[in-house]
Amino acid sequence: MSAPLVNLHEAVSVLDAVWADADDDDRLARADLMALNAAIGSARRALDALQARVAAGIAHESRAELGAESLAKQAGFRTPAALIAATTGVSTGDAARLVKVGEAVAPRVDLVGERMPAKYPAVEAALSAGEVGAAGAAVIVEFLDRARIGRDRDVVADVEARLVERAVGLSLDDVRRLVKRAEILLEQDRLEAREEERRASRSLTFFERDGMLHLSLITDVESGAPIRTAIDGYVTAQFQARKDAEAAAVAARRADAEDAGTDAHGAADTPRSGGFASTDADGVDEDRRTVAMMRADALALFCGHVIGCETSVPVAGATVIVRVNLDDLERGTGHGTIDGTDQPLSVTAIRRMAASGGVIPCVLDGAGEILDLGRENRLFTRAQKLALVERDGGCARCGLPPHMTKAHHLKWWKRDAGPTDLSNGVLLCESCHHRIHDNGWDIRIDNPPGDHAGTGDTAGTRRRRGTGVNVHGKVWFIPPAHIDPTRTPQLGGRARYDIAA
Repeated sequence: MSAPLVNLHEAVSVLDAVWADADDDDRLARADLMALNAAIGSARRALDALQARVAAGIAHESRAELGAESLAKQAGFRTPAALIAATTGVSTGDAARLVKVGEAVAPRVDLVGERMPAKYPAVEAALSAGEVGAAGAAVIVEFLDRARIGRDRDVVADVEARLVERAVGLSLDDVRRLVKRAEILLEQDRLEAREEERRASRSLTFFERDGMLHLSLITDVESGAPIRTAIDGYVTAQFQARKDAEAAAVAARRADAEDAGTDAHGAADTPRSGGFASTDADGVDEDRRTVAMMRADALALFCGHVIGCETSVPVAGATVIVRVNLDDLERGTGHGTIDGTDQPLSVTAIRRMAASGGVIPCVLDGAGEILDLGRENRLFTRAQKLALVERDGGCARCGLPPHMTKAHHLKWWKRDAGPTDLSNGVLLCESCHHRIHDNGWDIRIDNPPGDHAGTGDTAGTRRRRGTGVNVHGKVWFIPPAHIDPTRTPQLGGRARYDIAA
């Protein structure tokens, strides 16, 4: 047995012994849990780097030209991925991706035997340093393999370096989002052609089965944006109505209890049949629909409305918002996006949509609305929220789409006399808003030098017409000391996924 292998076995034995002692405790303190979780993450990434190298070695010793001498075949497996999957417990697909990562970061040898750098040196360095895990590296490597086709080597190397830099500290889901943004940037010159291909594939089919009508819709982003926006608006309105109904039920129960009076033991202080905080679970009028049910109801309602219904349709002010850089719009180059989707949209398509009703292009300021309101109003205006989406993208913390967020004051309106200005606003979903306030997180916004956002100067620059917010500003979330003793800021907003930033 080689020395490195002996050392590895010894390290595993030490880990087993340490964890066996930890099992004697009923519960670990929170600080210990956080520290242990961080240590396990670091160890897992270190093992990922080692496992990728081993997987590449197994694949090399199992290459097709070896025939019956293949390591995998001699071990009783058809492929090296099958061997790795069986011995590690991962899926065959994950094992194959592990092999691909190992091969992409392994040193190479040219035709004359000279040693060459790895195929993707930036990925190799980050993986070896424990900055990214094997799963995230696999997503990046698969994208880079596609991006190499027909592109200059230096362009791909630059994208690789940016991706790896941004991927540090991100979850696997966030790495996928990051890669999607990179793919959009690389595909800008081919975007219009791809839009035509996708539009040519649109379809809506109907069929009946088991007494139900089945609809299958496939559509391009431009055509689908109004559909999704309208349906999401209806669902949002229904959830708000449900919340209002629950609040009314709680208030009614409390009023009934107060009217009933109290007994000698203060019985009215004890909630009846489940307490004030619960609603009538058996009520015939309670809305128990799932999101999918609400979406189906919305489509039926809208189609009925088109046929001839004269009643109003609750869509919570739903509007399609398309966003594009002003210079791109004027030159006809680049791309834009639609709120609620990560898919890119060509400037040509955006111009078509801007000419349609119910669509707001964020670069246009036809109403001439002033966005920095000082302390005249407590609530952010609709136009201010649209401007904040430029910087935050949606929930600046978790990335939920804009329609699931609200604008919140960094300096609180009442406690801190915080102004309702864009420099004092951030978009957060309900869950992140409560977690940040309840757990002691701080939020900081860094704007580039010379920025006038929040000062009332909404016309001094051309960064966006009339927005008064610098879209290149960065939102930082600073964890409390009990979560991170160093209180290292964590990047949020669009900048978290924007490799061009």
